[in-house]
Amino acid sequence: MLWLYLHFTHLLLDHIRRTREDAGALVIVERSGQKVIQACPEARDQGVRAGMRLKTALSLVPELGTVRADQQQEARILEDQARWLYRYAAHIVLVPPNGLMAEIGSLQRLYGGLPAVWQTVEQALDERQLTAWPGIGHTPLAARLIARSGKGECTADKGHIQRTLDQMPLLAAEFDARTCTRLQRLGLSNLGEVFNLPPVELARRLSPETLARIQKIQGTRPDPQAPWQPPHHFRQQADFVQEIEQSQGLLFPLQRILSELEEDLCWRQQETDSLLLILRHRHEEPTRLRIRTSGPEHRAEAFLNLIRLRFEQQPLRAPVIALLLSVKRFLGREADTGQDLLGESQDLNEAWHTLMSRLQARLGDQALKQLSPQADHRPERAWSASDVQRKTRPSVDTGQLPRRPLWLLQGPQPLTETPAAWFAGPERISGGWWDGQRVHRDYYIAQLHNGQLAWVFRDVRDGWFVHGWFG
Repeated sequence: MLWLYLHFTHLLLDHIRRTREDAGALVIVERSGQKVIQACPEARDQGVRAGMRLKTALSLVPELGTVRADQQQEARILEDQARWLYRYAAHIVLVPPNGLMAEIGSLQRLYGGLPAVWQTVEQALDERQLTAWPGIGHTPLAARLIARSGKGECTADKGHIQRTLDQMPLLAAEFDARTCTRLQRLGLSNLGEVFNLPPVELARRLSPETLARIQKIQGTRPDPQAPWQPPHHFRQQADFVQEIEQSQGLLFPLQRILSELEEDLCWRQQETDSLLLILRHRHEEPTRLRIRTSGPEHRAEAFLNLIRLRFEQQPLRAPVIALLLSVKRFLGREADTGQDLLGESQDLNEAWHTLMSRLQARLGDQALKQLSPQADHRPERAWSASDVQRKTRPSVDTGQLPRRPLWLLQGPQPLTETPAAWFAGPERISGGWWDGQRVHRDYYIAQLHNGQLAWVFRDVRDGWFVHGWFG
């Protein structure tokens, strides 16, 4: 087997910087807030270094942005990276707090060789603005050590990989301090010299655990890795160094998150019609916005337009320190049949669906209703109003129905004059005996003296009535 290990040297720092439009100096500090543990290039250019006290860093860069390290946040960010890597490799292993491992030996034929696999991963890292040291090894532990040492190269040559491991200092091999001290007292300085020790002697002088670790690096002892499985939901969060006071400032990080959602949906071959946007505030309860579309959707641009309209209707009630986008409802993606030979979209249903989604975002989910024909001959019961959904084939064959007026009155009104002309009729409608609302009517299309075209009927018991108007 062949393993690729990605060591993210500045995972939290990269995550924060991706959500910022400006490129100001930024550092990650330990939980106590006393020491710098990561510094961005802008901060390093001004003299800030990892390990420096925060007070010293602020004296060098007074406008320095700071973020405290958070293990839970780092674990969530690492899982976000595993999600996109899973699109390229099926066997993914999370190595907290800042490592991902993937079995790539089986992918070489699929991608056309190891260089193509390496290039694909590097391109994905570049697109996501992530800094990672890659390493390749024939065992998981060997790939990890090579990546974390910064010596990784695009090669599967066992001799080259073995030489890289042999030259690795003991500290880079990640032995504990006690084991390193014992090995140095034996006159050993690199990993190759440790490999040359007889296994029995290594276990006797050091420990069985040290021998087991050496054998896992070499591949003479099994080192099974439980594969990670992606969750059945999409969840992305953006954290801000400075509070966002205007909704316009949220659109930049949202655009990146929605682009990743579009990639995820395309990879899944699915769509969604519901997004949950949570805006976190420092001193108030989070704002929860449910963004709905009138039908399945996957395009980032369409989602962003709906969120922009929602922001126009609902301004921020407090500054935002973080936003979270969550999708839990996934729908099967419909086949795209709305393109001509030149690839131009001719899907009128898609345009209708986009219009309805925008109207709902601006007016509210309950502001729009959709009329649907019902299998009932009584005009006042031959339709129903329901929530707007993607256009589907009606349950009633409307092509076989007789002509009906566009304007149906809320209730029949007495006809007070004799029509000037008759155009169609009679059409007898008799029914409703099953629900106690029986009707027995003869309908006509008639023109009144003022020129209006009316839909009138004669009730066998109560006389003549107007029920609707033709446009």
